[in-house]
Amino acid sequence: MDWDSCSQAYSRVYENGDVDEQKHHRGQEFLAGGMALAGFKAFEDHQRKEGKPISHGMAKDMLAGFAGAEVDKFCQQEGHEWFDHEKAKRHAEEQAGKMYDEYYIQQQNMDKYDPRERGPPPIFGGHRYIH
Repeated sequence: MDWDSCSQAYSRVYENGDVDEQKHHRGQEFLAGGMALAGFKAFEDHQRKEGKPISHGMAKDMLAGFAGAEVDKFCQQEGHEWFDHEKAKRHAEEQAGKMYDEYYIQQQNMDKYDPRERGPPPIFGGHRYIH
């Protein structure tokens, strides 16, 4: 999924609450993309508050944790029993890692994650994300 698709999925999950119809139309991978984006935003907020550089490996491990936590929160809500928790969690963790690689390694060409060196992905600038 690309950043725009994840943003659309985010809107479905967090803003519209329009997820039940999606289980048949776009599927769990689509919804997990939105949760990956929410996890990425939570990671960004946390690391920018800390202000410390970390290795890409550590950043991606932490990012996977934040993305997985978003899936956990979603699956604990009533009415989401149809959702395959483990599959969605794996997908959200993988998607968040791909997004990290694309932005910080490929586009920004950074040798480590350093919140003082570059800004967050532009999609988060002035946006409505919950974290």
